[in-house]
Amino acid sequence: MTSEPETVAELVLARWGDHRPGLRFEDRELSHHQVAAAAAARAALLRDLLDGCAARHVGVLLDNTPEYPLWLSAAALAGAAVAGINPTRRGAELARDILHTDCRLLVTERAHLPLLTGLDLPGVRVLVTDTPDYDALLAPYRGAAPEPSPDATPAARLLLYFTSGSTGAPKAAVCSQRRLAAAGHSLVRHFGVRPDDVHYVCMPMFHGNAVIADWAPALAAGAGVALRRRFSASGFLPDVRRFGATYFTYVGRAVQYLLATPARPDDRDHSLRLGFGTEAGAVDARRFEERFGARLVEGYGSSEGGAAIQRSPGTPDGAIGRAAPGDDLAVLDPGTGEECAAAEFGPGGRLLNGDAAIGELVNRGRSAFEGYWRNAEADAERVREKGWYWTGDLFYRDAAGYLYFAGRADDRLRVDSENLAAAVIEAILARWEPVVAVAVYAVPDPVAGDQVMAALALREGVSFDPLAFSEFLLAQGDLGTKMAPRFVRVLSRLPVTATHKVARAALRGEGFRRAGPGELWWRPRGSGAYREFTVGDAEGVVGEFRERGREGLLGEG
Repeated sequence: MTSEPETVAELVLARWGDHRPGLRFEDRELSHHQVAAAAAARAALLRDLLDGCAARHVGVLLDNTPEYPLWLSAAALAGAAVAGINPTRRGAELARDILHTDCRLLVTERAHLPLLTGLDLPGVRVLVTDTPDYDALLAPYRGAAPEPSPDATPAARLLLYFTSGSTGAPKAAVCSQRRLAAAGHSLVRHFGVRPDDVHYVCMPMFHGNAVIADWAPALAAGAGVALRRRFSASGFLPDVRRFGATYFTYVGRAVQYLLATPARPDDRDHSLRLGFGTEAGAVDARRFEERFGARLVEGYGSSEGGAAIQRSPGTPDGAIGRAAPGDDLAVLDPGTGEECAAAEFGPGGRLLNGDAAIGELVNRGRSAFEGYWRNAEADAERVREKGWYWTGDLFYRDAAGYLYFAGRADDRLRVDSENLAAAVIEAILARWEPVVAVAVYAVPDPVAGDQVMAALALREGVSFDPLAFSEFLLAQGDLGTKMAPRFVRVLSRLPVTATHKVARAALRGEGFRRAGPGELWWRPRGSGAYREFTVGDAEGVVGEFRERGREGLLGEG
């Protein structure tokens, strides 16, 4: 029996001489062989540009263009690593991401050059892919063969991708060639990926989902890849039909955006058979299959590789699934380390014993976690006594062993599949002149994940001006696209604990409750303007939660 390749470099090399369609983007098409050849040229260039660098890391600040997978493949061949740079970051935070990951090379495109204006990036060489200078730089390397470097070992770093934590500064999780190749092989087996499949990559490739769950299994199976520069709900089905796509991955609200498009008689006229991702929710996953005829498989996997949950037939609505084979997952009380009680449910699936049942998801078995780049403190927070991996995510488990997601164990917010840090948003909102104090925290989203709520204590005698606040947000260059608060609670002062820390638990407990006129404001979906949250709005929000079986997350408010 032939063993599976242990490195991504071997998987890239295996496509040399394969002249089937390999990569499609807009009106361009490359064969697998052409992809391998283009990767080889970039790998040869990379070796020369980073010769002598202690950390051979390449920052990639690109949309989903062919250059992204080409540089991933090139880094694999060269034994280097790609740091996915998030284009929704701004200013000093963006510079910090690039410098923290020790990137000496930054690959970008003209559309993203304004993000770099004014940034201090000492020692970083910028390559702009859609320019004549870039073509001229690559020209001497175009005849290179895909020969893996001696550094392209199974343990070699290949990915550095950011995941946020409660400290405010994103952490760069390490993924080796071995782990990425193994993830690809695992998904090939799990979903029966075939060489004639086409994987549609419409989620951003700076995110682990697109690379680990979409690109890697396609590479492992020799399947084709079709790229979309950015996700588009209206362009989804036309792309699927044009490329003959059979598989895609999703995170956050992508499925809800697709369901919001107008229904058509030919919605099932396509080649798609499977979508794999997180946060669609059981109700919308069912709606998607009923409308489009393609199955969605919901899963859970920590970005760092520390734990995974797989959905299987018979998984109850609202549950994520059970532990993946080989994992020993438990829901533990973070304070005592003891296992939490099994969940008890009332009418409509309402969780009755949340205080006793909700705890942190912990992997007590083997873990694929490979650490964070230059962050020993964060490593120690994840892997604690007994070598157990603590995910930082809250779950509860029913009597049959099915696991249900309940939120974040710290001050992170997960909005449309992206982890945000409350402290970063607070620092920006605190610039608003009327603000005396600010606290940012998560409130539940009716589908999955979180929504951003900000509690503002204003100067005495000042009332909240929704237009002025909106204009302030628009003027903040470092406010990422998902950071703007959906809800704003206006208070005379913030509640504090005995140690004078903001009592976030009390704020979260208020949820969407209105205490009086002018206290709670929001931006309804599809609107950029804030308006007061009314009794009718509250009824609508509760109805949305109830429709999706998540009313229990609203608490007693």
